[in-house]
Amino acid sequence: QVQLVESGGRLVQAGGSLRLSCAGSGRTFSRYVMGWFRQAPGKEREFVAAIARSGGSTFYADSVKDRFTISRDNAKNTMYLQMNTLKREDTAVYYCAAKDSSVYRSTSIRYDYWGQGTQVTVSS
Repeated sequence: QVQLVESGGRLVQAGGSLRLSCAGSGRTFSRYVMGWFRQAPGKEREFVAAIARSGGSTFYADSVKDRFTISRDNAKNTMYLQMNTLKREDTAVYYCAAKDSSVYRSTSIRYDYWGQGTQVTVSS
C-alpha cells in the first residue's frame, strides 16, 4: 500500500511554468506505475501522463505532449510533473496516482491509490 500527497499547485500566468510533486509513503514506491491525472470543474477526470516503474519510459496525453514532463526519483519516493507553456485549459485539480502494474502506456483511470489533489490555476 502507498499513500500519496501532491504539492506545488498554485496560480500561474499563461505561458508560465510550474512543477508538481507527489510524495509517496512506504518502501515499495518503485513497484508502482505512477500517473498524473487532472479534473477541471464540470468535467471528468482525465489522464495526463504516466511513468514506468523504473522511470525509464513515459506516456503522455496528446494535449500535454511536448509541454509537460513526468519524472520520478524512486530513492526519494517522489514523482514530478514539470509543466511548461501553461494554457488556461490546463486549469484543474491535479492528482497523482499509483497502480500495482507494469502497464504504463494507458489512459485508463484504473489506478489503485490516489492523492488528494492540488489546484493549478492558469490565468490569461
